[in-house]
Amino acid sequence: MGKRGSRSQSQLLNTLTKKQKKHLRDFGEEHPFYDRVSRKEAKPQICQLSESSDSSDSESDSESEPEQVSGYHRLLATLKNVSEEEEEDEEEEEEEDSIVDDAEMNDEDGGSNVSVEEEMAAESTESPENVALSADPEGKEDGEGPPGTSQTSPEEFTDAKHESLFSLETNFLEKESGDNSSLKASQDPFLQHVNKELKEKEIQAVATNPKTTHELEWPILGQLFFSSKFQKLETFKPPKDIDLKSLHLQKPLESTWTKTNSQFLSGPQKSSSPFTPLQKELFLIMNSYRDLFYPERTALKNGEEIRHVYCLHVINHILKANAQVLGNNSRRRSQKFGVGDDDDFRDQGLTRPKVLIVVPFREAALRVVQLFISLLEGDSKKKIIVSNKKRFQGEYGSDPEERPPNLKRPEDYEAVFVGNIDDHFRIGVAILQRSIRLYAPFYSSDILIASPLGLRTIIGGEGEKKRDFDFLSSIELLIIDQADIYLMQNWEHVLHLMNHMNLLPLDSHGVDFSRVRMWSLNNWSKYYRQTLLFGALQDAQINSVFNKYCVNMQGQVAVRNVPMTGSISHVLVQLPHVFQRMEAENLASVIDARFNFFVNKILPQYRDAVMSHTLIYIPSYFDFVHLRNYFKKEELNFTHICEYTQKSGVSRARHFFLQGEKQFLLFTERFHFYKRYTIKGIRNLIFYELPTYPHFYSEICNMLRATNRGEEATWTCTVLYSKYDAQRLAAVVGVERAAQMLQSNKNVHLFITGEK
Repeated sequence: MGKRGSRSQSQLLNTLTKKQKKHLRDFGEEHPFYDRVSRKEAKPQICQLSESSDSSDSESDSESEPEQVSGYHRLLATLKNVSEEEEEDEEEEEEEDSIVDDAEMNDEDGGSNVSVEEEMAAESTESPENVALSADPEGKEDGEGPPGTSQTSPEEFTDAKHESLFSLETNFLEKESGDNSSLKASQDPFLQHVNKELKEKEIQAVATNPKTTHELEWPILGQLFFSSKFQKLETFKPPKDIDLKSLHLQKPLESTWTKTNSQFLSGPQKSSSPFTPLQKELFLIMNSYRDLFYPERTALKNGEEIRHVYCLHVINHILKANAQVLGNNSRRRSQKFGVGDDDDFRDQGLTRPKVLIVVPFREAALRVVQLFISLLEGDSKKKIIVSNKKRFQGEYGSDPEERPPNLKRPEDYEAVFVGNIDDHFRIGVAILQRSIRLYAPFYSSDILIASPLGLRTIIGGEGEKKRDFDFLSSIELLIIDQADIYLMQNWEHVLHLMNHMNLLPLDSHGVDFSRVRMWSLNNWSKYYRQTLLFGALQDAQINSVFNKYCVNMQGQVAVRNVPMTGSISHVLVQLPHVFQRMEAENLASVIDARFNFFVNKILPQYRDAVMSHTLIYIPSYFDFVHLRNYFKKEELNFTHICEYTQKSGVSRARHFFLQGEKQFLLFTERFHFYKRYTIKGIRNLIFYELPTYPHFYSEICNMLRATNRGEEATWTCTVLYSKYDAQRLAAVVGVERAAQMLQSNKNVHLFITGEK
């Protein structure tokens, strides 16, 4: 670079503010704070802080050599040597201006207050192909539009040509920040997991090996089933006390976790243990990198406890993985190894995203990100930098004044539907040195947070031109939280996601294959992926996903506690419950068998005008459509309410049913889940199928109290079930009664509830 280039660098350097210098010093990655797209391509300018910048001119011209340290990296390394005194003098000024600077950085109209780092990275990414997967040129989140419609656009697909500019693997500092001593420990669960090499014969034997299962009783979790299709299966019991140091937490988590989790620690626990009893047992399983299915997560009781502990596991995993990559970068530079000369440097997957967190609503994503910030920041006086924070809070937060006042809903409803309940979103998060980058391009992100619908619209389907799922190829940790809610949204989206997990990518995305782990190159990533599945109930569809798609070599752990008492004990009205068992040859024939049984055996009893005010509760929308069409064909006097019914239609249906103008009311479970309206005028109840949520059974039955006219003796309740409904039946009547009903020769069973 000539004298003219040196002068332009000096001028550019003089324009750096103190905050911009700190950004360059803190971010260990060359990237913009937000993604800019234009149609020009230019080479980034390189700044030098050193007085003798001329001596580096010849070095900066040889960027193409793999062993040469770029001028940008020397700039970062030089900035690292700024005195601590100057840094301390800047902190107070930075904290005062942080809100203003954050707004300026996220200004969507592309204001003039842009840092040098932003300019350099933006100039190097001005090719129209290199666009962030999670943000469009106008700063608007991708995929906006009506739910259920694919909104993927050309801006969502990032060309691999420029991905190395955002890549963690290009980072190099002479002196790493942080302490990586835990990575050197031979007993670190992270290293034991990712460094374990499977053999070809072990993989081939998975298809034929029988599943080995052990049952254990843990103090808090209860009945645990350890299972694996790999030959060796190890089980363990939780110790009474655990020390944070024994868990191999990466710094700064040992200090930040105690503060972040303090809200759940009270009394003697506060001084004796950093975990609640539930968190301790859950984290021991997580930290062993086994798959976990925990079906007792509730928004009211333990939802936040569980969210805290899996966020700790996520950040611990990411910090260790990134520290390993940066450490190997430093070793390669110092030892002057050529690319691919040493397999010890294989430390990553085919794409950068390592963690996928699936949550149902934006409010949940907001809480997850807030926990990430808290875990990285803790008591530190040095605030971590969160880019795009203002935009994130605006799009994922909520306005309390928007919620209608005086809504009387159950406590569990209030806990689930709090905050922003939009279910169409996805966002990439990059964990950098002392900083978090929100809205990072997917292929430059460490963590992806998304809803099933948000992922479905970008994964696409067969035959669609605009689709992408390569970012799922190297997911090492999959967390599906609140899985039961997806049953109320669209379970097909979850199945579609699982079918696209850990597939070989269609494009290289700028990966350095000499750094990719062999098990990832062999397409064995699914045997190393840890899946954590949390929900509020035992359900056959959720169990199926856990059993079919979770093949982690470390094994699987499922909590299988059976309810001794069912939700029928919470029915407060005096009501006879008639359970009628129908026969079905196999699981595939249950739908038709139930319909035929209802039409031929149940409905004739209620077609008489005397049996008016009959509500038919239908969990499945497909069953609802089937019955609605049949009722129309038979010209029965009925009305219906489903999740797609307009508010005016709901009001009319409730009025007609209450007044007796309509004899039947077809009522879907999803409408009850999302609205929780009290239906008045019910005299006869028919559960076409047992409810998905056990407490919905007692809620629906207790609606009869809304029409208390001294007619309790005429109330009826009929429930249809089959042998394939064993889990739902046990949740309603209790495990002992369910077993008796399924084994009995009689097909009709009667229960009476309420005070006499």
